[in-house]
Amino acid sequence: MKTFMATPDTVEKEWFLVNAQGVTLGRLASRIAMVLRGKHKPTYTPHEDAGDFVIVVNADKVHLTGRKLDQKMYYWYSGYPGGLKGRTARQMLARKPEEVLYRAVKGMLPKNVLGRHMLRKLKIYGKPEHPHQAQQPKPLEL
Repeated sequence: MKTFMATPDTVEKEWFLVNAQGVTLGRLASRIAMVLRGKHKPTYTPHEDAGDFVIVVNADKVHLTGRKLDQKMYYWYSGYPGGLKGRTARQMLARKPEEVLYRAVKGMLPKNVLGRHMLRKLKIYGKPEHPHQAQQPKPLEL
């Protein structure tokens, strides 16, 4: 019996909807990363993008355990001397709630072209509305 290898022609992409309200950030991010990679399918192939699209709503209501709201820092660098900036998780959730979940999922995907391609299939919204009704997303069980 030959080993099955998924190709872009044989992969069927689905759309899933996730409500992030009250869900722990890391657990949610690992489940989303698994679906984006396609590891939930029996046809998973490591070198092909066999994953599905994921829509996340209510990203501003994600839950962080312990004192992470005030102790976890998000940094970025402008490229200039003295250009290292940072914000706490509480400030990030207030300004850009989508960025917190985006960075968590990005850290769990491969650091190559395939990982960047998978990340484009992630759609994150801070509010309960999203513009992807035409794709008829199915709810994702966490």
